[in-house]
Amino acid sequence: MHNKILFTSHVANFQKFNRPFMRMLRKAGWEVHYASMGEEEILDADKSFTVSFTRNPFTISNIRAYKQLKQIIDRENYDIIHTHTPAGSVVTRLAARRAHKRGTRVIYTAHGFHFFTGAPLLNWLIYYPVERLMARHTDTLITINGEDYKRAKRTFKTDVRYVPGVGVDPERFKPRLTKKQRNDLRRSLGLKPNDFVMIYPAELNKNKNQTMLIMAMEKLTATNPHIHLLLPGQDSMNGFHSKLIKEKGLQDNIHLLGYRADIPQLLMASDLSVSASYREGLPVHIMEAMTAGLPIISTKCRGATELVEEGKNGYLVDFDDVEAMANRIIAATNNSNSAMKLSKNSTKKSRKYHIKNIAIEMQKIYKV
Repeated sequence: MHNKILFTSHVANFQKFNRPFMRMLRKAGWEVHYASMGEEEILDADKSFTVSFTRNPFTISNIRAYKQLKQIIDRENYDIIHTHTPAGSVVTRLAARRAHKRGTRVIYTAHGFHFFTGAPLLNWLIYYPVERLMARHTDTLITINGEDYKRAKRTFKTDVRYVPGVGVDPERFKPRLTKKQRNDLRRSLGLKPNDFVMIYPAELNKNKNQTMLIMAMEKLTATNPHIHLLLPGQDSMNGFHSKLIKEKGLQDNIHLLGYRADIPQLLMASDLSVSASYREGLPVHIMEAMTAGLPIISTKCRGATELVEEGKNGYLVDFDDVEAMANRIIAATNNSNSAMKLSKNSTKKSRKYHIKNIAIEMQKIYKV
């Protein structure tokens, strides 16, 4: 008989973080299943299930998801269930209680707890007790940043592991862009070869806080019309950022690119990675920027503070400190020698987060 594993996440899009491990397990002879909302096709799985997950764990739809999952889990007899995302993981672990008692190992990867130093009190009142309770139904809790690891190790009664992120595949950044390819890609975006280009790949939402960068760009373009900001990512705020950019008259300098499948190439065509997020686990967009060899300027959010070493591969600024962000960017545009040093250090530091290193840690956890 095959060993069998079920991956779950409330959105199918989360498969992108699991696919390297799904491929690894299939290569080792495991049968791999995936359960999600099913909004996109699941790749690298032997079987996939559509389940009525929603982001809010306390909805009627998630009661249906619980029943659907319970049927699947009881029927399929999995050796391991590996769950992701807050809502998906709560529903999955509740549905897996009987299987857990029969010996199915339950693994949960927390991609950044909603309770953290500086988080709103409401987050602590809602999410902390839920995670603490769910830890009883979890064999291994994987944390992806140091703050979450220390807190979970101290307070949760389960096996807690630290795995630094979901991993970045350096092969996606090969071959490096030639000068001609870089300039051609820039031209296709309406940019000139000598423009100074920043990039922030992220969903357009309140947490990612693109508004801070738009405000910084208002200051920056007043003295440098050749500075540009690329914002690849799907819009979840009904055109809010587009309206704000028009209000500020920044349409020529800020480029809303929507969903892009060529993030590695866009990173390699840029000069600087910026991030304004309030909350992260261990931000993939920063790890990818490091792999592309970019200096980083980010807010001091959890996760980013582990990736960005002040003065080594970038700089950190306080939340919503538009002035500090603008000043750091100005310094980056004016000092190419410093930028080159930061760039080299970014590339060097990124190796820790390469997928092959993360896969070794996951093999130990899966016991493959």
